[in-house]
Amino acid sequence: MVAVIAIISGCAQTATEEKAPAAPAAAAVSQTSNEIIYASAKDINDMNPHLYPGSMPAQGMVYESLVENTKDGIKPLLAESWDISEDGKTYTFHLRKNVKFHDGEPFNAEAVKQNIEAVQANAEKHSWIKLSTKIKDIKVLDEYTLQLVLSDTYYPTLVELSMTRPYVFISPKDFKDGGTKDGVNGFHGTGPYKLTGHKVEENATFEANEDYWGGAPSIKKITAKVLPAGETTYLALQKGEINFVFTDDRGADSIDVTAMDQLAESGKYQVVRSDAMNTAMIVANSSKLDSPVHDKAVREALWTGIDRETISKDIFNGTQTVADALFSSNVNYADVDLKIRAYDPEAAKQLLEQDGWKLAEGKAVREKEGKPLAMKLYYDSNSSSQKTQAELIQYEMKEIGMQLDLVGEESSSIANRRATGEYDLLFNQTWGLAYDPQSTIAAFTSDSSYKHTTSGIAEADELYRKIDEVMSSTDEQARKALYADILRIVHDEAVFIPLTHGRVTIVAPKNLQDISFKQTQYELPFEKMKFE
Repeated sequence: MVAVIAIISGCAQTATEEKAPAAPAAAAVSQTSNEIIYASAKDINDMNPHLYPGSMPAQGMVYESLVENTKDGIKPLLAESWDISEDGKTYTFHLRKNVKFHDGEPFNAEAVKQNIEAVQANAEKHSWIKLSTKIKDIKVLDEYTLQLVLSDTYYPTLVELSMTRPYVFISPKDFKDGGTKDGVNGFHGTGPYKLTGHKVEENATFEANEDYWGGAPSIKKITAKVLPAGETTYLALQKGEINFVFTDDRGADSIDVTAMDQLAESGKYQVVRSDAMNTAMIVANSSKLDSPVHDKAVREALWTGIDRETISKDIFNGTQTVADALFSSNVNYADVDLKIRAYDPEAAKQLLEQDGWKLAEGKAVREKEGKPLAMKLYYDSNSSSQKTQAELIQYEMKEIGMQLDLVGEESSSIANRRATGEYDLLFNQTWGLAYDPQSTIAAFTSDSSYKHTTSGIAEADELYRKIDEVMSSTDEQARKALYADILRIVHDEAVFIPLTHGRVTIVAPKNLQDISFKQTQYELPFEKMKFE
């Protein structure tokens, strides 16, 4: 197994309209400059914050939400305070004054109303967010007071308003035909950085908002440079063409753990890791009736046949821990007693045998009723670690008579497959600490997210009913019981096969201070960082 990992790891090494002026090519950056140039495996894409193609780390610099999700709970951001009615259906927000969009337009209750209405006008796109189905009315009470009226009580309201998108705010002057669903004319938010240049598939520049309501950032310029993951990014760091790398918004890593450690040993860079944030997993399409993945025993055998300990130790050098369930126990409502499916290839073979998947003499792949036990596993082509894991899992499945064909694609293509159901198995990850369990679980019912994953199981109707109940529950004990039932159903059906609990990892210059993390893997607080 160690030899296989070594071979795999060695192999792993080896069209958007522009809305801003072209950014100049990034030059070599010194350790004493006041600029961060980070590697991005993909272009920032469309920065419209009410749609989904854009880079979330980039959008997080430019746009802001009403509230912020922190370790200590929901805190004020563009709303200084809020009141919630007794029935939990009316939220009254008292907005921060003297805030302006990057184009000089005032931020006020009318701008908030226009933005939320623009999001709601594209309801189908946002169906995965339950809040989008609950908003009944938006009322401007005065210049800095806004009321959000819901059709039903919905306890995660503030959490979903704190997300990187879509409930963030862009200048109404950027609206196209009175909305944002058909595009925007510019990208002016209220955040600490302004988008000042974008050369598609090359780079994007962000400059400090000197009029930022929270105070001008110390780091005056941030450049996102598009680079292929792996050796190209590693060499760019060594040459000083970039000086910052972090795990991107879909969990793709620009360089592997060994390369990170080598950079740290050079004395020029530091490696900083967050607490556990999410769970990397393989998502199984239970609704695909013509595929073996529809068979629960196949999914269980896959789970049992994966050596997660090897993935944790030999691929991630222990920086990611073994995951035995969809969420780690530190996630709210997720400390549930679930059966452990330990690595056991013989047990995996037995599961398949009992379910009728037989391995004929001289054959390498099992069959059932003339159908081979063969499936496709999709991984992010920009992630060296996903490729390495996929090849290891392919090898392990071969040992139990299961054929996995590996397909590497861009993350946007994989996201589209997840939404359309055109997959057997694919790599994905939970939303993360700030959003879970409610966001990932709400996505179980969404056509644009995990509906194909969950709809083929026997208890699908019961699962969806319990999800509806938990989202509107006002009783804490009832909510805990409902979440426990939901987690048991998907765990028993093995539709989300956990691999490791992941962290956000940053490689940065040794003299960059105040590096910290938000309660999300999707953005970083660049505005808090400064060079020594």
